[in-house]
Amino acid sequence: MVRGIVALIGSGELSGTMVETYKALFARCGARGKAFFLDTPAGFQENADLIARRAVEFFRRQVGHSMEIASFKSVEAVSPAEAAAVFGLLGQADFLLMGPGSPTYAVRQLSETPLPALCSAMVARGGCLVAASAAALTTGSYTLPVYEIYKVGEPLHWVKGLNIFGQLGLDLVVIPHWNNAEGGNHDTRFCYMGEKRFRALEALLPPGTTILGLDEHTACLLDFDSGEAVVAGIGRVTIRRDGREQSFARGERFTFQQLLGGLGGPAGAGNGVAAEPLETVTAAETPFWGRMHDLEKSFYRSLEQNDRAALTALLLETDRLLWQAQMDLENPEFISQGREIFREMIVLAGTGANRNAEVITPRLKQLIDSLVALRENYRRVKKWPEADALRELLQEAGFVLEDTLEGPRWRLEA
Repeated sequence: MVRGIVALIGSGELSGTMVETYKALFARCGARGKAFFLDTPAGFQENADLIARRAVEFFRRQVGHSMEIASFKSVEAVSPAEAAAVFGLLGQADFLLMGPGSPTYAVRQLSETPLPALCSAMVARGGCLVAASAAALTTGSYTLPVYEIYKVGEPLHWVKGLNIFGQLGLDLVVIPHWNNAEGGNHDTRFCYMGEKRFRALEALLPPGTTILGLDEHTACLLDFDSGEAVVAGIGRVTIRRDGREQSFARGERFTFQQLLGGLGGPAGAGNGVAAEPLETVTAAETPFWGRMHDLEKSFYRSLEQNDRAALTALLLETDRLLWQAQMDLENPEFISQGREIFREMIVLAGTGANRNAEVITPRLKQLIDSLVALRENYRRVKKWPEADALRELLQEAGFVLEDTLEGPRWRLEA
């Protein structure tokens, strides 16, 4: 009888959103046992050791539990004796975390090792396997070659997964980053594939294949003792099969029967819906990103208003937020993206503000503000011709006027 838990995480496995989930998992199946971090998925990266040390430090500081590093970067880099020692340690594990990196690299390195059998055996005796991000992709019968398709442009295809779930009696394909929105101007949902490509990929799977989609900063905890799964984190988990899907929010449960067969009766909640079309979702906001976006919006408003004091204060606050995120062990990818925004803000502060200062004197700014206010008065009393005439006057002078929910905004046309 299988008694343990498999925790699948869509992203943010080393962020604050997962701390309470980890504490609950240790209380359930690993409080007194040995915990390990396996570095294989990122074994090809120059910063693989840094990622592993960061995981250990995160669990020590944030979760309050010690963790050891099980290092198996590649088949070629580890001697047979070293490999035997690593897998010997993992055979004693009660808690194992595998995380970021490349799913196809991890499959190549681990498919011919004892790792899949060790994982299933650990869960069977009551332990906990946590597979996040890239590692989550490897746990099912098929693995999505994300980098090869999204970055290299290889034809759409799947590769065989480690199929740890198959050894536990579940036939699944796991897709993290289900609601990713990093593409900005292009669709990167469904682990960077976008809807069009993901539909084509789905058609390549055997009929009846169950796809388990994980939103970012969201965990799906599959409890083999109870035969139920529960959603934790801040997003949703989606079961998708044969053109239909059912979605579950934080705290909701579903049975293994729903995973294996019907999308009908829910254990907790969730609604089965036809998957035509797929639901459009936005990226889940983390506290870090929510604050980052607020600062970015305030920065652009201050730039338009040529408020140099506000620009300076916002740059200093953004710098403080990034340092704090690093101290809080926020997701390194998020910090990297935040630094890109920060650098762009610095450039704009040095160029855009200077240009506005040259062109928009304080008196001219006061005049434009007065004209915008006058137009608003005309709009309130429905004097539309007068309001339109003022807008046209401003446009002829090179000023763009935008009506927003917060009121009118203007800027000098680039």
